[in-house]
This record gives sequence, C-alpha cells and structure tokens, in this order.
Amino acid sequence: MIELRHLRTVMTLKETGNLTAAASRLHLTQSALSHQLKELEARLGIALINRASRPLTLTQAGRRLAELAARVLPQVEQTLADIRALADGQAGRLAVASECHSCLEWLLPRLRGLRARFPGLELDVALSLSYDPLPHLCEGTVDVVLTPDRRDVPGLVWTKLFDYEMRLAVAAQHRLAGRPYILPQDLRDETLLVYPVERTRLDVFTRFLWPAATEPRRVRAVEGSTLLLELAALEQGVAVLPDWLIDTAVASGRIASVRLGSTGLRSSLYACVREAEADLPHLAAFVLSCASGSAEG
Repeated sequence: MIELRHLRTVMTLKETGNLTAAASRLHLTQSALSHQLKELEARLGIALINRASRPLTLTQAGRRLAELAARVLPQVEQTLADIRALADGQAGRLAVASECHSCLEWLLPRLRGLRARFPGLELDVALSLSYDPLPHLCEGTVDVVLTPDRRDVPGLVWTKLFDYEMRLAVAAQHRLAGRPYILPQDLRDETLLVYPVERTRLDVFTRFLWPAATEPRRVRAVEGSTLLLELAALEQGVAVLPDWLIDTAVASGRIASVRLGSTGLRSSLYACVREAEADLPHLAAFVLSCASGSAEG
C-alpha cells in the first residue's frame, strides 16, 4: 500500500513546507505531486497535510508517516549503496569453507592478495564447517567451497582449480620409506591417521583400500594437517595427504613420501559457488587466484 516514493514525498513536504518547493526537489510538477498526494490520502482514507496552513504542515497521520520515512529511507539508501558497492567489487563478503582439509596452508596467502585488491571485502574462513560445507553454501552461510568431491547440485557452479597426487606420508625411518610405491596390503599392519570425516569421503579408502578389500590395522582420527604430519614423523602411524603438503615436510628430513600404487592416486580440487553470484567481482577474482595451476602457484 505504501511505496518508497510516498515516504519520500511526505518527508520532503515536511522539510520544505511548500508544494512548489517539494515538487522541485522531487523533480515533479506541482500538479503531479498534488495528484500523488491525493492518491495516497485516498488509499489511507485520511488527510496527511493541512492545506490551509502557511507554511504547509503535516497532520497527525502525516507526521507518523514522516517518522516512518525518517527511519526507513536512510536504511534503504544505505542498503542500495551496499548493493552498488557489491556489484562494483568495492565491498562484499567472502566466507570460505573447504573439504580439502589441508588447504589452509595455501589459502591464506590468496586471501591476503584478494584483500589488497578489494579493501572493502569482509573475509572469513569457516573451519567449523569444513567436514560438510556444501549445504551451508546452498543456504548462504558460506560463499565458496573448496572440495575434491564434485557433486551435481542445481544452482551451483564448479570450477576445476588444479590436479594433485595423494601420497603416503611416513617417518623417514619407516619400513615403507624409500619404496617407489606401496600396494593396499602394505597398510594392513599400519595405523592410518586420517581427518575426522566419514571414510566414504576419503580417497584412501574409496579408491585405494576398499577396491582391494583391504583395511588398515587401526584408524585414528586427527585434527589438522600439521598434527597428521607430526604424528607420522613420530611413527604414530601413516597418513595420506596431497603431494604439495607432504613435499614441504619432506624437506625437513623427518618425513618420506611414497606413491600409492604403481600409477599413483590422482585427485582434483574444485571451487564451488552459487550460480547467481558467480560473476561478483571479488568471487570471480578469488576463484581465478585459486586456479593457478597448483597449490604452490
């Protein structure tokens, strides 16, 4: 029933106290302004201005509308300004969640670069959602998901970022260190250190062990890549992690890296965003910065 133009009209009448001045400020003819005012009064069934007063004054109903306008119009203007800034890439939110549990090591430098390019951007990394973030993307809690698990979900857009190899991380003195590759049965007597997620979402099970009908002696859930590598170095078990993450640890001399199977276990990382927002400048720039050819790019 009430439109924003009506609120602007009442507010302007209050500020000017004159139909002619109000019409000029609103870029209307006086006749058009009078018609709009009469139409609004007819809708509400009550007079909004005291026409006989000089300068023009608002009635009690008119003053109530002016109070509403004073609250609503600034909020509308601020929201529209925020939307324009979002469309121009000058502001916005980028909340990232990742099913690639080792991605934090290369994600943070990319976020720093993005913040330098978009200084008005609000950044967040939703670590608490990392074990099943896709539903949160659909509902708007996060804005981009990094995951090796590509799923066809309506309304989402997927971008392949890079390929990598999953490798076995073992202590430098471990019995499997130095081998060109291992077979599934080589893990039967081992404690396998894994992220605390369902085994159906771990490639080492679904693509390496289970096709060979093999299980490790023990599975131990561990929070975080750093701890996985440290426990492997301390011979508390073995872990399967991306090559680029293990390579950094190998340089320390405490960790060795071994291929899974004679041909290796390859995987790909994807960025997933909502289709309706895929072209937002800061989102598009973030995905492009991640699609750099490798995790080290």
